[in-house]
Amino acid sequence: MPLIDQRRRRLGIAAGTALLTLTVAGCSGLGRTAVGPVTYVTERNAVIMLNSPLVKGCHRLFPGAKAVRNGTLIDIILYRTQDCTGPGTTYLATTFTDVNAATSLPWRSFSTVH
Repeated sequence: MPLIDQRRRRLGIAAGTALLTLTVAGCSGLGRTAVGPVTYVTERNAVIMLNSPLVKGCHRLFPGAKAVRNGTLIDIILYRTQDCTGPGTTYLATTFTDVNAATSLPWRSFSTVH
């Protein structure tokens, strides 16, 4: 194989790799979601479903949740505050449900683990 063909092939591979890297980097900035629903029950027994929440950020559970089911493909962390801060968090894995004791404060927000 001539030297020029090898150089062209290497240049083509390098260009393809660079293009693929730029494409992946550009798409990763888009709003990725946790595929599936987060379903929760409020203190008044209303059932609320959040479909495919964003992976980044803090998500409020308004007005508060006494039970949360994680039906997404990503684990979540439950918080007792509205801004995803503070102690007393609960890690809720994919396909699991957490139910508060009657004397516990409700869950007010969640964030995803990524």
